[in-house]
Amino acid sequence: MSGAPPQDTRLNPVIWQLGWVSFLQDMSSEMIIPRIPLFLTITLRAPVEAVGLIEGIAESVGSLGKVLFGWISDRAGARKPFAVFGYGLSALSKPAMALAGSWPFVLVCRFADRVGKGVRTAPRDALIAENSPVAVRGRAFGLHRSMDTAGAVVGPLIGYLIITFWNVGDRTLFLLAGIPALLSVTVLAWRVTEKKQVSQDQPSRPRLQWSKLTPRYRRFLLIVTLFSLGNSSDAFLILRARAMGVPNAQILLLYAMFNTVEASLAYAAGKLSDRLDRRTLIIGGYLLFASAYLGMAIGSAAIVAWLMFLLYGGYYTLTNGIQRAFAADNADPERRATEIGAYHTCVGTALLPASLIAGVLYQHFGSSTPFYTGGIIALLCALLLTREIAGERRAAVEV
Repeated sequence: MSGAPPQDTRLNPVIWQLGWVSFLQDMSSEMIIPRIPLFLTITLRAPVEAVGLIEGIAESVGSLGKVLFGWISDRAGARKPFAVFGYGLSALSKPAMALAGSWPFVLVCRFADRVGKGVRTAPRDALIAENSPVAVRGRAFGLHRSMDTAGAVVGPLIGYLIITFWNVGDRTLFLLAGIPALLSVTVLAWRVTEKKQVSQDQPSRPRLQWSKLTPRYRRFLLIVTLFSLGNSSDAFLILRARAMGVPNAQILLLYAMFNTVEASLAYAAGKLSDRLDRRTLIIGGYLLFASAYLGMAIGSAAIVAWLMFLLYGGYYTLTNGIQRAFAADNADPERRATEIGAYHTCVGTALLPASLIAGVLYQHFGSSTPFYTGGIIALLCALLLTREIAGERRAAVEV
């Protein structure tokens, strides 16, 4: 008989182990993240601009750190130590927030949490990519996102039950959130193994150079950066939902509902992206984002907020893991963590101005204004990606 042997389409156990790590860490994070904007504006009496500043700095610094630690990971030829340190730092930052007496202390805690995310993300994504052949890479990232987001469903539900039936405040909730976070570090340290990735005779040390990225990847990163300028922190969605009539206690349920969409569908979406141009699904995600943001801008009733959060979950489903898989596809294997980190850095570069601008717009021009802005930018980016795909197809026909 002739022909190539059939490919093994089973997922490496490392993918499942990393999925459980993210499940526990996201359970911890999402127990408290929906409560932070309320804790800031109600308990600590911080202005809305402070919410934008905190989330903008935290997310931006975290994302900018991803390319740095991706590069360091490539140089060191190791992924796991950076992942352990990053998850550990995030685990400690959550219960520390219970000590906050003013909003600057919350900024410090959120900063530490996102630095931890910046340290771990590119090395962890590189671990996923290196343990998943390209034929199943979308499925691997989709499974990881599903497990990650399943934690984001369980976390708010647990938080809701704790607040409702134990009648405790946010500070106690922050302390309890440290338990699953520390468990995630334990699973990572004891269960996940890795192979040495970089040989001793490697001729050069990995460097990130814009000119070394493929033109296709560069154009994609520019579009992602533009999109991120309109994609401010989810804290503003929470504040807007509250303004539309969603009770404070139900904010956690609202957050759990939108995460349920991604947890249920991310694996299937990732698997589908292995058969299609991944950017086709990303375009669909941008269109859902635009619909959700414009709906939040126009709507004024609580039921509209619930419906728009469902659409927002669809946006996460079609973009979160798939954009990472696309970045992994286009990254040079010798600089994989570094160039995956470039994707996160482009997103992070835009997050600070995005959240700062959203805070100013929300406070001074009305709570709908940042959502009109974000929705229009998302529509533009969907159009740009569509033209990108159409241009490549025309070029292929001409050849």
